[in-house]
Amino acid sequence: MGSYSASFSLPVEMSRSNTNTTGGPSSAAATPAASDTLLKVHSVDFLKSKDGPNRREHHTDVYFSDKLIIRRGQTFQMWIEFSRPFNPKSDKLELQLKLEPIYSSSTGILISVPLVNVLEDRRWEMKIVEQKDKRVRLAVNTLPSASIGCYKVTVESFSPRGKLLFPCTPNDVYLLFNPWCEDDAVYLDNEAERKEYVLNSMGRIYYGTEQQIGTRTWNFAQFEQDILEACLFILERGQVAMTEWRDPEIVSRMVSALVNANDDNGVLIGSWKDSYEGGTSPTAWSGSGDILRQYYRSSGRPVKFAQCWVYAGVTNSVLRCLGIPTRCVTNFNSAHDTDLSLTIDIYIDEKLEIIKDKTSDSVWNFHVWNESWMTRPDLPAGYGGWQVVDATPQEPSQGSYRCGPTSVSAVRNGQVDLKFDTPFVFAEVNSDRIYWQKKTDGSFSQVRVEKNSIGQSISTKAVGSDARVDITHLYKYPEGSAEERIAVERASRFGSKPTLYPSPTSNDVSVEIFMDGAGPLIGGDAKLSIVLKNKSSSQRTASLLYEVMVMYYTGVLKTTVKKDQIPLTLRPQETKTIPWTLQYKEYMNHLVDQGALKLAVTGRINETQQILATEFNFRLRTPDLIITPQGDAVVGKELTVKITFQNPLSQVLRNVLFRIEGLGMQSVRKIAYGDVDKLATVTLTEKFVPTVAGPQKLLASMDCRLLTQVHGVADIVVKPK
Repeated sequence: MGSYSASFSLPVEMSRSNTNTTGGPSSAAATPAASDTLLKVHSVDFLKSKDGPNRREHHTDVYFSDKLIIRRGQTFQMWIEFSRPFNPKSDKLELQLKLEPIYSSSTGILISVPLVNVLEDRRWEMKIVEQKDKRVRLAVNTLPSASIGCYKVTVESFSPRGKLLFPCTPNDVYLLFNPWCEDDAVYLDNEAERKEYVLNSMGRIYYGTEQQIGTRTWNFAQFEQDILEACLFILERGQVAMTEWRDPEIVSRMVSALVNANDDNGVLIGSWKDSYEGGTSPTAWSGSGDILRQYYRSSGRPVKFAQCWVYAGVTNSVLRCLGIPTRCVTNFNSAHDTDLSLTIDIYIDEKLEIIKDKTSDSVWNFHVWNESWMTRPDLPAGYGGWQVVDATPQEPSQGSYRCGPTSVSAVRNGQVDLKFDTPFVFAEVNSDRIYWQKKTDGSFSQVRVEKNSIGQSISTKAVGSDARVDITHLYKYPEGSAEERIAVERASRFGSKPTLYPSPTSNDVSVEIFMDGAGPLIGGDAKLSIVLKNKSSSQRTASLLYEVMVMYYTGVLKTTVKKDQIPLTLRPQETKTIPWTLQYKEYMNHLVDQGALKLAVTGRINETQQILATEFNFRLRTPDLIITPQGDAVVGKELTVKITFQNPLSQVLRNVLFRIEGLGMQSVRKIAYGDVDKLATVTLTEKFVPTVAGPQKLLASMDCRLLTQVHGVADIVVKPK
């Protein structure tokens, strides 16, 4: 049975490396008294080739590394060659596995694996399954709750003449979580889901607004060169004892803290400003590989810059690489509740204008986080399964910028008393949006409540295809249902202020904003419709105030670009549609990343004093990069690919940089193109040599200060030689 020690000291024999992996025992083991009866280890073969049984059976043959990579709770095999035939009656054998920190001072682990006649599950044990002359083949059982990490292995041989140690350096063994093992806390019983959430290195991340959902392909790159080493390096930065590396709950919480650099020199520095000098624009990234390699190879210097989808993409990569089933999830109209009131509060003054500096609450057009699959023995039964893990630094949790793992089931049921960070996630998907108006005495009265605007179209990639799946029902019951209101009321008991408010006395006029189709393109005019309905049998008059503001996708407003009033008369039972247009020349010099805008409409009905208030977020859509392979793709044969882009703006794009990755490449290819004239078309011709057969994706993105969120993807089937 394996034993975990809080600390250990290394015997002299074990501290000396044997750099000859196929030679004899270390010099410390080769004593002058050695004779033919001494059992010496001549060589160890871990059967670590990618196409060998160990890597295939453990679903690790896709890792770029040539090390032995296995999953816990599963048997692996190895050969040992001795100086003479092994005698089961007089000889004994044991493996020592050491997990020791390389970059930190955290506590290590020493595991002894005994030789037995019959293997039992849930134990560290090994058995001889074949013997050929001086060689034996061992089947080694690993513990399904063992700490993951890079283990150093030493063979201990015992004979009547004494004990010898054979360090297997540099043949380290990487042990990962195992979603294929029923006894592992991350066990997932669906093979298609395991292929998607662990083995798929390409995914889809959704962005934009609820009405205009955009899609971009992301290269998680979890099997690429140096990525596994980078992920374990990140864990060491967490300064958590390696005995805790056995628990996916603790590991995922560590990763949510360590992917951001806010308080622990983690992987990514966030920026929500207009300038990304000295780094890469968040919209230009299209994969995690270069980010993780850059962090690892610089010994932990944070990478610039990130926003939520970059944090989520990198978190997804790290957790999938370590073996935890994980997916990216996008929440549209995502609330950032700063005061844990479980409400989003909007304030307007006596003139019906929005008071922009009154609240720190905000509603993000979209927010991307992760879900990881695991049991939660620390929670009541029924709260395992998908857990929210969010590395975007929004609010501290227990003194560190991290979030989760948060049970999705707990969020759905309003169980905000369950750890971790459930109130915050609940508010993101199920807050009420409340409008408050300032009165003459300086106090505020509630004039409107929107119970179903927050947490819309919660999206993730489908299993086995590139389709989008709406999983809103996993986070909350149907809007307005009895179950949903009960969950809100249950959660509100833990909020900082009550969420049940009196309703306005008169409410017979409604206002909504609509957009046709997929919405406006950047470089053109934006056209929307304001629709008002008079549900009463009397005439209604009002003066509508509209204001359109440039905003960051996080809901933070930058500036107002247009503002005006519209006189309004509604006949009894009349529905009136008011066309509304924002011209290109009115917004062209004000846009920030994502091309996000907010149209706010307020008004007061003269006859009843009813307050009208609504908001509509929309984005200006950007063009795609068109990627076109020229001819068939064949392993080892040069493939020509054309990438086409048309500038939609009547402005010159300066210092354009294209980034290309995927198709089995182990790094990003960067092309500094320079300037692109207004309305001009650019065609790049690039050559690639595919290395892996089968379905592949080639991704491209454009990095440009004036035009962001421009990207493209091509599906390419690579034929074998």
